[in-house]
Amino acid sequence: MTIISLFIRELEAEAIAIRKMLALVPTDKLDWAPHTKSMKMRNLAVHIAELPSWIDMAFNADELDFAAAPYEPTPVENAKGLLAIFEKSMVDGKAQLVEENTSKLGERWVLRHGEMVLWDADRWGVVRMAISQMIHHRAQLGVYLRLLNIPIPGSYGPSADEQNF
Repeated sequence: MTIISLFIRELEAEAIAIRKMLALVPTDKLDWAPHTKSMKMRNLAVHIAELPSWIDMAFNADELDFAAAPYEPTPVENAKGLLAIFEKSMVDGKAQLVEENTSKLGERWVLRHGEMVLWDADRWGVVRMAISQMIHHRAQLGVYLRLLNIPIPGSYGPSADEQNF
């Protein structure tokens, strides 16, 4: 196995759980957050849906500067829209996970806000971080849904809501 094939396998495996979670986001709770310091559900779900596109960015840009390009979440009004964003992001991200890009994995990549460097790593790290962020924020979305009494789907086996034993 190659690092590229391992990234593809992990990305595809996580996508299964993410699709199930994004499909449950209730339209009437898109502007809800569990705490004033928490993201609104809409922004959290859009962020999750967009994260696979960071893989594309990892190979096609040397950095992301939030001062030069402030983040604007893709507008979305429902779970169907979230899933459409996610599927496009998956296509964009997976398109870069080709063996020809293996040689680029060690190249430097920087996340910054103007002169302030937030993260300085390599392209391998950006791909790894994108997948890790998908997992992290999917779990965060699961907490949001749980607080709204929405049954949670399992990620790596049945959830407490799906267990019949």
